[in-house]
Amino acid sequence: MPRPRTAEARARAAERRAHADYTGGVYGSLLAASVVVGAGALGAYPRVELVVLLLLTGVVFWIAHVHAQLFGARLAQESLDRRTVLHVCRDEWPIVKAAVPPAAAVAVSPLLGLDVRGAIWLALAVAVAGQMGWSAAAARRAGASWALVAVTASVNLVIGLLIIAFKLTLTH
Repeated sequence: MPRPRTAEARARAAERRAHADYTGGVYGSLLAASVVVGAGALGAYPRVELVVLLLLTGVVFWIAHVHAQLFGARLAQESLDRRTVLHVCRDEWPIVKAAVPPAAAVAVSPLLGLDVRGAIWLALAVAVAGQMGWSAAAARRAGASWALVAVTASVNLVIGLLIIAFKLTLTH
């Protein structure tokens, strides 16, 4: 039977939410866009393969970030206990969450009448939009002015457009 949460535990959870770091979401969206661009030739089930590739790449990079946090910065500063490991896993989870919308876009693309090429472009657009959204959310959560929110979203749009330019110039 789970223990009831104390007022202190609820306060700590609220504090974590208030200071949430969206860096992983921005990074994960950028990663998803890069996966779409670099996917190259897909096999007999291209939509399924791209969905799996997006999700698994997100999970692998999440594991890599958790590992780096736990055995890089954290190990020198604090002991590794269950609470620390879960905290780091939770903090890095936006990397995986950011892969879900582009994967979902690919999955629903047949319902929109898109061929595989259209599904790839839709996933890329969703990833770039996610990258902009995560960065804007991070800026707002940090208390940035609306002007600074617009700047960070614009910078992430430019980064996304660079990825799209790479997609246009790459041949597979």
